[in-house]
Amino acid sequence: MSALTVGFDLDMTLVDSRPGIAAAYRALTARTGVPVDADAAVSRLGPPLRSEIARWFPPEQVESAVSIYRELYPAYAITPTVPLPGAREAIDAVRARGGRVLVVTSKLGRLARLHLDHLGLEVDEVAGDLFAEGKATALREHGATHYVGDHVADMVAAATAGIPGIAVVTGPCSAEELRAAGAEVVLDDLSGFPAALDGMIQLALEQ
Repeated sequence: MSALTVGFDLDMTLVDSRPGIAAAYRALTARTGVPVDADAAVSRLGPPLRSEIARWFPPEQVESAVSIYRELYPAYAITPTVPLPGAREAIDAVRARGGRVLVVTSKLGRLARLHLDHLGLEVDEVAGDLFAEGKATALREHGATHYVGDHVADMVAAATAGIPGIAVVTGPCSAEELRAAGAEVVLDDLSGFPAALDGMIQLALEQ
């Protein structure tokens, strides 16, 4: 078995960023005058920012709105964000087993780092601005042996990278959707991750 290296998605896998992202969207509305339903937007976190912005802004304004949102993000989105249940313990579990921890996210890497630093979640690498199959590039580059996420696109990323996908139902996707997307294990939240990881490591050793 390769050296243990576990990748985690960020939003709604490690952290509940909905309050902060909603605040950032409301600030975007205040700045631009374009109404964004922040509650609706945070109900479908996972895909790249541009896909959500494009729901609210005309095509010629999308790039400008993305830039403004990212300018506003540090002031509005970082402080309200909290770790999800079991997040710290999941990271600790990887380290306790001699492994490395990656975060692979559709969020810009520098913004992801702000969340991790604010919450004291220590990881070895952050790869940002990646989604679905695009995440597989970073997973392969860093030698990931598992990928953990809350979205069907995260399971696509794991499958594309040729590694097991571990799903949590803390995001917008149901257990059934995650299993259908190829999740090998589906957890209620990261509280069950250490035991699931041990089971997968043991299975790999027996093969």
